[in-house]
Amino acid sequence: MTERVFNFAPGPAMLPEPVLREAQRDLLALPGYGMSILEVSHRGKAFGEVQAAAEANLRKLLGVPSNYHVLFMQGGSRLQFSMVPMNLLGGATADYILTGSWGKYALAEAKREGQINVAYDSSASNYDRLPTAADVKLTPGAAFVHFTSNETIQGVQFPADPDFGAAPLVCDASSDFMCRPMDVARYGLIYACAKKNAGPAGVTVLILRDDLVARSSDKLPGMLNYANFVKENSLYNTPPVFGIYIVKLVTDWLLGEIGGLAKMQQLNREKAKLLYDVIDESEGFYKGHAQPAARSLMNVTFRLPSDEQQEKFLAGAKQRRLVELKGHRSVGGIRASIYNAMPRTGVEALATYMAEFRRNG
Repeated sequence: MTERVFNFAPGPAMLPEPVLREAQRDLLALPGYGMSILEVSHRGKAFGEVQAAAEANLRKLLGVPSNYHVLFMQGGSRLQFSMVPMNLLGGATADYILTGSWGKYALAEAKREGQINVAYDSSASNYDRLPTAADVKLTPGAAFVHFTSNETIQGVQFPADPDFGAAPLVCDASSDFMCRPMDVARYGLIYACAKKNAGPAGVTVLILRDDLVARSSDKLPGMLNYANFVKENSLYNTPPVFGIYIVKLVTDWLLGEIGGLAKMQQLNREKAKLLYDVIDESEGFYKGHAQPAARSLMNVTFRLPSDEQQEKFLAGAKQRRLVELKGHRSVGGIRASIYNAMPRTGVEALATYMAEFRRNG
C-alpha cells in the first residue's frame, strides 16, 4: 500500500504531509551540510541551528515569556510523571486533579515521591466530566497543582486554561499541545510528549518557569534533574536529534502554512463539530462518552448500540481508508483522534461514513 490512509490513531499520530515531504527530501543531506540529520553531531552547528529554530518557533507560537526555559527531553509523559514530583515536591504536599486515565497514571508515580492530595477525581463516572470550582479541594501551600489538559482515552478536555489557586500549575499537555493558544505565564511547568501534535515519538517538550529550577535537588540522579537540562541547554546527554528536527518542521508549518495557534484552534473546532453534530443528531445511535461541556477537540469518543455493530463499523471504515478508530478497552466503542495534522477531508469522510452507517448499517 502506497496511498496514505486517514490515520485516527491516538499516538503516534499523523504528521503534516508537507513536513513528511520536506524531511524525505532532505533526509540524505541537510542543505548546506552534506550529511543527514540522522548523522550530524548534537553539538555541531547544523543541529544547533535546528534546535534554536525549534525553540524560537515554540516561543513565538505559545508566547513563552523570557523567564521560562524550553527544554527538549526524552521518556515521554511517563518519565515526567516521576520527574515532576522528584524535582518540585520538596517535602511539601502536591494536589492532583484526575479527569482521566493519564491523570491517574501520573498520580500513581507521584505517590512514590511524597505526600499527594487528590483534589478532584471523576472516576466514579468513568471520567466523563470536568470539575466545577466547588468540586476541587486544594491544599493550602501546596507545592504544585497537577492536571491533564486533555485525556485521550476518555475524550475529555479543559476548554481553557484553568484556575486552581496560587500554587504553581503543572500541566500534562501531551495530547493537546499546540492545538490552541495557551497563557504560558499562568503555568509553572508544561510538559508534552511530541507524538500527537508536535512531532514524532521520542521527544518531550518542557516549558519550565525559571524560579522552579532551584527546587531540583543535587541528590537527584543527573538524568532526572531539571537543573542539569537547563544548565546544558537540553544537551546534558545526546538529545533526540531527528525528533527535534521534526518539531522544527512542524512548528514551521504551524507558523507559515496554518498561521498560528488561534487559527489552528479554529480549524480544530470546525473538525470536531463535524463529528459531534453527527453524534448529537443520531437520536442515540451514537452515544458520546464525554459530557458535552467536557468534549475534547482532539479525541472524539463514542459507542454504537452493540459490539457487533461496532466491529462492522470498524471493518467498513477500514475499507474507506479510515483506520485506527477502535476505542481504548477501558471505555470501549470508537475513538477518533483528530489532531492538528488530520486534514478536514479526513474528518468529513468519517462524518459522512457515520451518517451512512447509521442509515444502512
